[in-house]
Amino acid sequence: MTLPPLLPHLAPLAPDYDAVLSDIWGVLHNGVVAFPNACDALMRVRARGAAVVLVTNAPRPNEVVARQLDSLHVPREAYDAVVSSGDVTRSVIVQRRGQTVFHLGPERDASIFTGLDVHFAPLESADYVVCSGLVDDEKETPDDYRARLELMLKRKTFMICGNPDVVVERGDTLVYCAGAIADLYATMGGEVLYAGKPYRPIYDLALAKAAEAAGRTVAPERVLAIGDSVRTDLKGARTAGIDFLFVTSGIHAEEVGGRDKPDTSALKTVFAAAGDMPKAVMRELAW
Repeated sequence: MTLPPLLPHLAPLAPDYDAVLSDIWGVLHNGVVAFPNACDALMRVRARGAAVVLVTNAPRPNEVVARQLDSLHVPREAYDAVVSSGDVTRSVIVQRRGQTVFHLGPERDASIFTGLDVHFAPLESADYVVCSGLVDDEKETPDDYRARLELMLKRKTFMICGNPDVVVERGDTLVYCAGAIADLYATMGGEVLYAGKPYRPIYDLALAKAAEAAGRTVAPERVLAIGDSVRTDLKGARTAGIDFLFVTSGIHAEEVGGRDKPDTSALKTVFAAAGDMPKAVMRELAW
């Protein structure tokens, strides 16, 4: 297995692409602070004339995600549009108009329902469940939800997973996401629809936004995805038929030898387990 090049800079790759689909958490910020080099790199990509669409598994509408980016001082000049798994989740909720829903997740994700004709019901009677995360992701684990999942399984309750990520960085700590609960439910035999990466609907929406920003359709071979997860970002890019740049300093940092200097053999192991290889690798996104 030949490892792709470990690049110090994005600049040599940039001329090959007319659009960039960048992950947010782990690439542009860690939930606490923004990464200036990454923001600068995306601004330079846009300055070259390429479209930049941020693609995130955040279970919130894109405008809410944009406001969070503002609070972390990610410049609006770094991107043309945001597409979230929350956007995809909302489209599925609209399709289920007239059915009752139970929200499994923290109150901070309630914006996923804003402006929609939604009728809530207890878990014991709801027609379906929207899972956006753990109520207390600093203390709970997916196993804390097993009893509720067993009830859902008994009722054959359909689940929409509003955030397919299993874990995400918050500062220097990894916390569980909705994907961890959804995966547990799926292994128990439950029916789950994953709204975000690595599944096709979120990429179709992101590519449409990229075409809108560019003023023309962008060929798949001229699109580069950037992310820090082999499970969601690498797999999703390959499913969408586009190139992928892997950032090593995100959620896989410890697996690949640390944040400062990724280990070649460890990288090969991670990619072998994923069954695919990125176009290139960078420690952090930088121009």
